[in-house]
Amino acid sequence: MKKRTLGFWEIWNMSFGFLGIQFGFALQGGFMSRIFQTLGAEKDAIPLLWIAAPLTGLLVQPIIGYLSDRTWHPKLGRRRPYFLIGAILSSLALFFVPHSPALWVAAGFLWILDASINISMEPFRALVADKLPKSQRSYGFVVQTLIIGIGTWVASNLPWMVSKLGVSNSAASGVVPMSVKVAFAIGGFVFLLSILYTIFTTSEYPPEDMEEFKREKEKKNQFIPDILNNIGNMPLTMKKLGLIQFFSWFAFFTMWSLANPALTEHVFKTPAPVKSEYNMDIPAQAEAFNLVNTAFQESSNAVGSAMGVYGLSSMAFALILTFYTSRRRINRKYVHMGSLMLGGLGFLLMNYTSPENLKWCFALIGFAWGSILSMPYAMLSSSVDPKKMGVIMGIFNMFIVIPQIIAALGGINFVSGLLGDEAINAMTVAGVSLVIAGFCNLLITNKNAITYQTEEL
Repeated sequence: MKKRTLGFWEIWNMSFGFLGIQFGFALQGGFMSRIFQTLGAEKDAIPLLWIAAPLTGLLVQPIIGYLSDRTWHPKLGRRRPYFLIGAILSSLALFFVPHSPALWVAAGFLWILDASINISMEPFRALVADKLPKSQRSYGFVVQTLIIGIGTWVASNLPWMVSKLGVSNSAASGVVPMSVKVAFAIGGFVFLLSILYTIFTTSEYPPEDMEEFKREKEKKNQFIPDILNNIGNMPLTMKKLGLIQFFSWFAFFTMWSLANPALTEHVFKTPAPVKSEYNMDIPAQAEAFNLVNTAFQESSNAVGSAMGVYGLSSMAFALILTFYTSRRRINRKYVHMGSLMLGGLGFLLMNYTSPENLKWCFALIGFAWGSILSMPYAMLSSSVDPKKMGVIMGIFNMFIVIPQIIAALGGINFVSGLLGDEAINAMTVAGVSLVIAGFCNLLITNKNAITYQTEEL
């Protein structure tokens, strides 16, 4: 099927739902560790508490990709039914997460939240490939990245914003502050509205041969064989991209799980207080605990705001590429390589920065994030069968979640422990990992992946 070239606003509409998805991911990535620490988690236990995120992605995305490839609803199409289901579940989970009364409840809600976000997210990647001709793939994924950048910055600053409006940033021991609760509730509302906007403003192409599509859909017990067959026959370019993804996502999982304890301790000098070190029955010690805890909560807001800058710089990166790729081809390989190395430098500079300059470290990381969200998918979508785009994108997610699972099961603690006991060592590991990912781009040799050759813009 020859697909027509879409205008900017058509691509914007089909990608707008990613604003809500990124609200969910940014609130999860920026503040789940803070919630865990508030509920009593030790630093070394935090990565394991985060294992819900990659495990749900590993299970959910290939399944949703496979099912959406084989779905056609007369009104909602192929991908949009999954947008809607994921949005409803994610919005509910975002509201309840910060109200968790205990650590195990928060960890359980993280499972539900991440599974729900993944239900919506995977079909969005496939939708770009469904709707756009190959000559516009880079452009489409870059517009997605622009919207993701907006969502990252706004969501990462939500607790700070609502606290500036007078919502309390203090709370009793073991209770998440009201500023975080309000921020997560706003995130759930935005998630649902943005997904609905895409559903109502975007149509989908029906299957080229509806009769053949129906026959394929009626085949039974094909899920496991199809998944295994696609894994066994994945293109060489996909395997090489998988290596790049491994080191990239190991780095970002390290940031999401350990940036808050590392930076509140090393940069702001306000680590989370350990309740057992205070006798709460003595008024003076209870007051001392509250003072230290409030300082930790305030510096956590500052870390979240600084982290939001990576959303701004990824947005700037995406804007530049949006204008450029709307008219010209780019060398995806070298763009991705340079961006990852800049991000690695941002992590390494955290060892030497001050609270005032922390935002510049995250600005560098934003270039890596913007590239991670666009270049690998643009390279991959130019080298796979379009009829299997959903399941291929789901399988490609393995290269995202496996490094995160390894990191959560002790990989971060082991590697950073080789450098010493300081929490900031985790950010050093993230930096080195991104630099390695950058060099791995030299393995990409497929010309269509590097810059699509046969269609003119």
